Amino acid sequence: MERFKGRGLKDTVDWTMVICYLLLVFIGWMNIYASVQSSEAVSIFDFSSRSGKQFVWMMTAFVIAALILFVINPKIYESASLLIYIGTVCLLVAVIFLGVEVKGSRSWFAFGPIRFQPAEISKISTSLMIAAVMSQVGYKLRNLKDFLITAAVILVPMAIIVAQSETGSALVYVGFAFVLYREGLSGWLLFLIGIFILLFIMTLTVSPYASMLILICIVTLCNTLYYGKLKRWAAIVLPFLIVMSLLPWGQRELVAAVSASPDSFLSKIRPEYILLGISCCSLPYFAFTAYRERNAFKWLSIAAFIASIVFIFSVDFIFHDVLQDHQRKRIEVLLGMKEDPTGVGYNVNQSMIAIGSGGMFGKGFLHGTQTTYGFVPEQSTDFIFCTVGEEWGFVGCATVILLYTLLIWKIIQNAEKSREAFTRIYGYCVASCIFMHLFINIGMTIGIMPVIGIPLPFVSYGGSSLWAFTALLFIFIALVRNERRYF
Repeated sequence: MERFKGRGLKDTVDWTMVICYLLLVFIGWMNIYASVQSSEAVSIFDFSSRSGKQFVWMMTAFVIAALILFVINPKIYESASLLIYIGTVCLLVAVIFLGVEVKGSRSWFAFGPIRFQPAEISKISTSLMIAAVMSQVGYKLRNLKDFLITAAVILVPMAIIVAQSETGSALVYVGFAFVLYREGLSGWLLFLIGIFILLFIMTLTVSPYASMLILICIVTLCNTLYYGKLKRWAAIVLPFLIVMSLLPWGQRELVAAVSASPDSFLSKIRPEYILLGISCCSLPYFAFTAYRERNAFKWLSIAAFIASIVFIFSVDFIFHDVLQDHQRKRIEVLLGMKEDPTGVGYNVNQSMIAIGSGGMFGKGFLHGTQTTYGFVPEQSTDFIFCTVGEEWGFVGCATVILLYTLLIWKIIQNAEKSREAFTRIYGYCVASCIFMHLFINIGMTIGIMPVIGIPLPFVSYGGSSLWAFTALLFIFIALVRNERRYF
């Protein structure tokens, strides 16, 4: 009897994802060549230039993709996920002590002319580990033990990457919240992340007092909406918040002025401490009602409120002691706290000029003035998108974004169709990683995100990034193909 071999390559591989990948890689290669092209023309295959080196990275990336798709057994990823994860964590720790420092970050291993960044492959290992943990029989995300294990899987490599001063790479891990949301975690988590971002911005740009007022407003409003008591909130809490917001205490200028006068009354009493005292007096009452009513939502509200208060009073420490000097300056420029078009704001300013000058159809390949004369630093890596904008215009930018959108949509579509929980969860991890890189990188180039130095997937120059994203994507394609062979 002839052995059943399953379905063929044509029917098992989602070629739309492969085509999107190839198009993005070749678009990146062309724009890397444009970004390093100067008045002295060199060949795109000149191996002494970045375009020639990128060609080598591309060819090796295609070999990696072929090995993953046709040689390596896809079943190994689930069984070896823990070993891969532990190995990557060890590399992340080792690079802090044994790596070389690049632009203030000790996150690279150097082997002669070749440099390797463990943070890139940590996205793969973390995605595999998340999928392995969450696909176990009996796993429930709403179970506290299971949730804490999953959170630890995400936070351990994230914390180590922060210790390497790679804040941008660590920020990508926030995207895994979308995976948890898909697998049943309450949308309140995403809402809480958004609140933390808002409080961070308000504390820096206005004052901790203003942040606490906003926090009180949000927490009380959420509770009144949840219990359908909006009229009570409007009658009691809202007037209090309006009166407190009209007081001049929350204005940063006044706080600075009174701090310079040691004899003034306000200099001796921080206004946010007054709100903190009122909150501390109110919390025991709400805790008692939550205990008496066995009300989980109230307990969560209290926990979120306390965590947010701690965060507000930690913003100054995070901003001045955790973030590096260049990161602080970039955030200050982004938030309008400082104007520095020739300093830390130079990159973004020149990037927006390049993109804006491209118009609808661009200036043409190798005809971008900002690109040709090197006005934008790091244009082949972090700011590669402004090369697309200048030389290919709005049409080129839209095409690149549509390719990413199609790729992410196909990943999610295949993940939803998967019969295996491991494949589905891993697919969502892949989509989240690509989306976060896309959002942050393009956001940097158009001035809506701080410059934190992360590449545009498949497009930016660099072998470490291209290899990692190729492996990340093709592991998912291989998992999907393995399922389709017999179904």
